[in-house]
Amino acid sequence: MPHSTHPTPLLERDHWRDLGGTWRFCFDDGSGWKHPSEVTFDREIVVPYPPESRRSGIHDENFHGVVWYGLTLTLTPEERVGRLLLHFGAVDYSATVWANGRLVAQHEGGHTPFTADITQQVQAGETVEIVVRAQDNPHDLTQPRGKQDWHLLPHSIWYPRTTGIWQTVWLESVPQTYLQQVTWMGDLERWEIGLQLEVAGPLPPGLSVRVRLYRDQDLLADDRYALNHPELARRIALPDPGIDDFRNELLWSPGHPRLLRARLDLLVGEQVIDRVRSYAALRSVGVRGNRFLLNGRPYYLKMVLDQGYWPDSLMTATDEELRRDVELTRQLGFNGARKHQKIESPRWLYWCDVLGLLVWEEMPSPYRFTPGAVRRLTQEWQEVIARDRSHPCIVAWVPFNESWGVPDLPSNPAHRDYVRALYHLTKTLDPSRPVIGNDGWEHVATDILTIHDYADDPEALRQRYGTLESTRLTLRQQQPADRVLTLTGFQEAEQPVVLSEFGGIAYIPNHASGWGYSQSQSEVDFLDDYAALLAAIHDCYGLSGFCYTQLTDTFQEKNGLLYADRTPKADLLRLARSTQGNRTAREMTIDPLLNPYGHSARWLGHEEGVLLFPEDAEGG
Repeated sequence: MPHSTHPTPLLERDHWRDLGGTWRFCFDDGSGWKHPSEVTFDREIVVPYPPESRRSGIHDENFHGVVWYGLTLTLTPEERVGRLLLHFGAVDYSATVWANGRLVAQHEGGHTPFTADITQQVQAGETVEIVVRAQDNPHDLTQPRGKQDWHLLPHSIWYPRTTGIWQTVWLESVPQTYLQQVTWMGDLERWEIGLQLEVAGPLPPGLSVRVRLYRDQDLLADDRYALNHPELARRIALPDPGIDDFRNELLWSPGHPRLLRARLDLLVGEQVIDRVRSYAALRSVGVRGNRFLLNGRPYYLKMVLDQGYWPDSLMTATDEELRRDVELTRQLGFNGARKHQKIESPRWLYWCDVLGLLVWEEMPSPYRFTPGAVRRLTQEWQEVIARDRSHPCIVAWVPFNESWGVPDLPSNPAHRDYVRALYHLTKTLDPSRPVIGNDGWEHVATDILTIHDYADDPEALRQRYGTLESTRLTLRQQQPADRVLTLTGFQEAEQPVVLSEFGGIAYIPNHASGWGYSQSQSEVDFLDDYAALLAAIHDCYGLSGFCYTQLTDTFQEKNGLLYADRTPKADLLRLARSTQGNRTAREMTIDPLLNPYGHSARWLGHEEGVLLFPEDAEGG
């Protein structure tokens, strides 16, 4: 399988196998099975699609708190050499895994990956029996569950549940000592790429790692570091071209998504024992005064709310579907997406990196405040940051949304301390990106002041956000959605203001059921209403950006620019022109309307997304 389809594009090896396909399956509705030997499988499921989805072959949306999976594998000769890792992209919510009847992994958290080393369990034979038990209490509101409904049928703004395996499962062959994790961080001020890596297994004498960075076919860096410890942190200096025009050629942005390909070789002496492909980028994000900054310059955010659901597969999508969403977002004129209440597949982040789309990454919320909820969210959020912090597309972290999970923020000091704690923890784990402590309102700690305002009158938006003065007055005195925007004790310091939810215009032809925050009666009206609303937003010079609700219809919510199947509701070019507006000169940033691939084809040297290395062309 081409390495470009690897489930973790930032840590690719050649020797891996996708285990997606038909598995044995059963619901455990009260039987109380605790071990694979007790389980009776009575049906089949297509992994990685959740059983609630049509694509899984089951399509059962009833309450099922425990499900079981089984798969018998015949190992290849290559998989019986060295170590054998069993990877899970995500299992919702709590997973227990056995290999040949022996417990190999337990993991809690429905959106983050985990790995089982099954080497010892498969040494005796050529086959391995994998069994997975997934527990997901549909009524437990202390679980970080995002938009998954706890009612039997979707209601209001919540959607069908996802139970069990919903991201890729794969096998990977590695040596006894191997590269376990690679993390990149661009440093524009120093003109360096920061590298952190972790090695698993014994550390033999003479162990080292060789790191090469490429720009197209040009070798930018070729460094080698001795490894006397399983963790390494280094800075890789890049040749500074000096002149801005040449410097800009190395920078990543939506208009110019330059990625630096990386190859890492783990060596004992001169023998390569492990090899991975990865990529890095040189870019910076931050805030200064009332502006969001990209690569040190003011940059106006034109984002869309993206919930990441598909009608037949719910939260799971193919690589082609993930790529198409990024392409459509760019074609609609947006330069970013706020991935709402979902930790998306790394493949989607890969396509955002490749095609140039900024991302706000938001933690799925629990809906109760308890010690257990605090522990669960904090643990999973740390795993999210560890998984995704190398992606240059991510430009902001959002641990909370609309006070979900902290419903008493205005009156309860513990809730406010919790938001502040997550804000500061996030800044500690990744000081390179802005953090929005609680998106939408009731801010207590944030680098960007965000507002959710679904006013459907363009003039009302102009009055509230037309100037810096009117925007600050709105922050202090008005309450969109009847919520206070900043709480007592918040230190306002002219942070950028972003309208991070607005619009939500529904266009529902053929009298189908559904709703939006306002409604257009025809395609022509829809185009006109969208144009008027976006024109008003572009007139709001108190804002540093916006996020329109939303990219696609999502079940009962019919306020997408696209239908749920990704068919456009109206002419894409007219929608894109409204999205883009004519602010370019006044906002001091160039944000051209790109074709679906932007400038990616020029830097990638790729076909269908395959990142090419010089040695690939040479057969090396």
